[in-house]
Amino acid sequence: MEEIRLLSAGAAQGVVSALAADFGARHGCELIATFQAVGALKEKLLAGEHCDALITTRAMVDEFARDGRVLAETVAALGRVQTGIAVRESDPAPAIGTREALRASLAAAPAVYFPDPARATAGIHFAKVLHGLGLDAPLAPRLHAHPSGAAAMAALARAGAGSIGCTQVTEIKSTPGVRLVGALPEPFALATTYAVAVCSATRDLSLARELARMLSGPESAESRSRCGFEP
Repeated sequence: MEEIRLLSAGAAQGVVSALAADFGARHGCELIATFQAVGALKEKLLAGEHCDALITTRAMVDEFARDGRVLAETVAALGRVQTGIAVRESDPAPAIGTREALRASLAAAPAVYFPDPARATAGIHFAKVLHGLGLDAPLAPRLHAHPSGAAAMAALARAGAGSIGCTQVTEIKSTPGVRLVGALPEPFALATTYAVAVCSATRDLSLARELARMLSGPESAESRSRCGFEP
């Protein structure tokens, strides 16, 4: 069976996983997707790892289009994803609606889970949030960084009562055992636009184009919305 390979930011894992089986059955192929933080994806692509299509931030996709690593005419937006706060499914929702409420809730948490603060979009941003709130040093012993948002949320699901997590809303919604409290409040709100594109080195241009079209087109709009993507 023919394989088509997708490198994807973790923010799109829920959408890709929901559509992979249907795409494979429709086209008689196997969709092999790798989900990682955007920084790790960039490292893989620059190191020459083969992929037929790529999902990452729109800014990074546009960068790769300019240097010819993806086909500019295939770039298509999936939508925007908010960065949000999560708790264990069984825990009450903490107050996060204002700067002061967010600070108090984070300061009271026995453990805080988030993705890689050096290579993950949400992790980089959350590190800035903690610094802006003056909590980076006080919370240091209670901070738990993981390679991806999905890994951070899986760890949160197994954590003790009162623990809090922060990552992309789509990663929160796709992880069993955790639930979304809400998006980060102003002035810390962050909505990141993600896009898909066909890689210039694809081994099957037609199939890769079909994958990009399906992921960004109207037939997957409901799935994208359900997973947390906004127009």
